[in-house]
Amino acid sequence: MDINEIVNTHNQEENQRIKFSGVVLFGAENGTKFEGCYGFANRSDKIKNSMSTRFGIASGCKIFTAISICQLVQNGRLEFDTLISDLDINLNQLDPRITVHHLLTHTSGIPDYHDEESMTDYESIWETVPMYNITSPKNFLPLFHGRPMKFEPGTQFSYSNAGFIVLGLIVEKITGLNFNDYVEENIFRACGMNDSGYFSMNKLPERTAIGYVGNDDHWKTNIYSIPIVGGPDGGAYTTAYDLSKFWNAIMSNQLLSKSLTERLLSPHVQESEFIHYGYGVWITIINNKIFKYFVMGGDPGVVMQSSYYPALKAEAHILANVERGAGLIASQIDEVLFSK
Repeated sequence: MDINEIVNTHNQEENQRIKFSGVVLFGAENGTKFEGCYGFANRSDKIKNSMSTRFGIASGCKIFTAISICQLVQNGRLEFDTLISDLDINLNQLDPRITVHHLLTHTSGIPDYHDEESMTDYESIWETVPMYNITSPKNFLPLFHGRPMKFEPGTQFSYSNAGFIVLGLIVEKITGLNFNDYVEENIFRACGMNDSGYFSMNKLPERTAIGYVGNDDHWKTNIYSIPIVGGPDGGAYTTAYDLSKFWNAIMSNQLLSKSLTERLLSPHVQESEFIHYGYGVWITIINNKIFKYFVMGGDPGVVMQSSYYPALKAEAHILANVERGAGLIASQIDEVLFSK
């Protein structure tokens, strides 16, 4: 499989004005491996992306939130059928029948602060609420607090960023810790993801890619386009190597017990013909067999997809600091692997 050719074909398409800028890492148990780096982590200073570059992963880190909740269940501090109305969190306007399971599977019906079914301009949110004020999960509450429910809990699937914000509030309520601190200690450090973290955009560490909005001729950075620091619904930074460590930790039950890992990765709800959703993770099922588990994310100046193929014991991680490319590259990798 020539992944380099896949990326180059993407970049050479007619009228393609947003060339892929990021990294691709592929590895399989049979020894097949590919590493590719493209574009600049910092365009102004001409610093190229490398395999050690840290990238924002937007909603790709919802799985970290799901694992945090599962760890609390594992430790006997929470149940999947716990009602949010019993957790003493100021969410009185929400349906009291919502459970933790509903939140994890996007079936809660909670109104979203960025409803991806009807809103396309994520950047416009910060015209009324400054992005530099969004530093913790509670800062998101005014963005959806008081809005009507979309539907009754458990009756539909509707992707909800706000639902994962509530999950982050639950982690903070039960542990007494800042959500980001909990994840960094109990997930990142626990599986050796030493280059990962919830970094503040106004003081990014070394080797961190700056996100770029617009095309290759007319661009700006994304510093005013997304919250200044990530949280339960997205915004952590990581590397392709760290994502490889993460999937290995999941599959070897380092972060959760075997039974809870299986629950995390179970297809709890069907989103489309082949795509299902577990807890914070998407699942592709073809011919009644799991083809891959994957997480994906996209924000202004960010796009990524990270996949694990259980039957092939293979993985593919595509991280970018532009807004396009990762999904197309991932789908072409899927096509090659599915034909094997």
